[in-house]
Amino acid sequence: MADNLAEASVADVPLYCSQPPRIEPVLPPGLSPDRQRAILVGRAKWVNGTVLHYCFLNEPGVALDATQLDEVRRAFQEWKDAGIGLEFREVTRLSEAEVRISLRRGDGSWSYVGRDVLGIPPPQPTMRFGWSLTDTPHGKATARHEIGHTLGFAHEHQNPFAGIEWDEAKVYASLGGPPNFWSRDKTFHNILRKLSPDEVEGSTWDPLSVMEYPFPAGLIVRPEQYRSGIPGPVRISEQDKKYVRQWYPAIDMKPPELHPLQSVELGLSPGEQADFTLAPAETRTYEIGTFGSHDFVVVLFEDVNGELRYHTGTDDSGTDRNGRLKLRLFQGRTYIVRARMYSTWGPGKAALMCW
Repeated sequence: MADNLAEASVADVPLYCSQPPRIEPVLPPGLSPDRQRAILVGRAKWVNGTVLHYCFLNEPGVALDATQLDEVRRAFQEWKDAGIGLEFREVTRLSEAEVRISLRRGDGSWSYVGRDVLGIPPPQPTMRFGWSLTDTPHGKATARHEIGHTLGFAHEHQNPFAGIEWDEAKVYASLGGPPNFWSRDKTFHNILRKLSPDEVEGSTWDPLSVMEYPFPAGLIVRPEQYRSGIPGPVRISEQDKKYVRQWYPAIDMKPPELHPLQSVELGLSPGEQADFTLAPAETRTYEIGTFGSHDFVVVLFEDVNGELRYHTGTDDSGTDRNGRLKLRLFQGRTYIVRARMYSTWGPGKAALMCW
């Protein structure tokens, strides 16, 4: 075994992110391949313009070191500086946070992916940093990597278009030893397992991506130029910035108004989004819904003291129905409706209406 690992020494093997299992959607049979792919690619992504609130968990025996917290804050800001429409806000109340961050050492570093975090009940963490984020460049990269998962992005080396051929025996042996001590199942899930082509954006592999692991020499057989390894630390690459802006482009802070009983045509392509302001003239129960043969996620936010707070949402993807929101809205308050289209599966254009 020592001979097999001569090229991948323990000193070269960093601590790796160990992703929890994904929450897999149950799609009805008979969906077209294009429709299924659009749903699988988009299911983890947030509606653009969402304000993601994050908090640091106060856990017994865990010190909240200011230098570690500041590194996480800088990592959120770096993603924001890529020019995206998502917002990040730190909060102190657990009940207000979609993203709950643990700094407990010794349990690895990981994050749930995208909107999967909404299925994790408080006070459980949705993200964990199990080693220092400031002692090494690899630690700094870890903070950016885990936030990338929260934005909805998977491991880059598991991209089926990467064309990576692994020396599997060496991978299992390397990851089974220090410093990771992973089981074969965990190694397969986080490294060797290829994602379905239906789940990934684009058709190329970005070895410079912050979602890529750095690997020592000897683990990759092909492409041959990576037999000597993939160097670290990785950073948020130009391709990362391109992809994150595709999903979360900068948005209009004053979207057009949605008037009751007036249907608005949505000239959207798959993955695109339309936003509207809703200012009810009277307090009553309203319905908001889409029309047409399309898959949509529709989310309603309320402006609370200048900050948009999630109110409710609906996701009709994979069904033959159109999503509807039915709720009481109040005169004098301002709401934002955001509608993102996954796919179109029939003729005609989509429309949105409030009544």
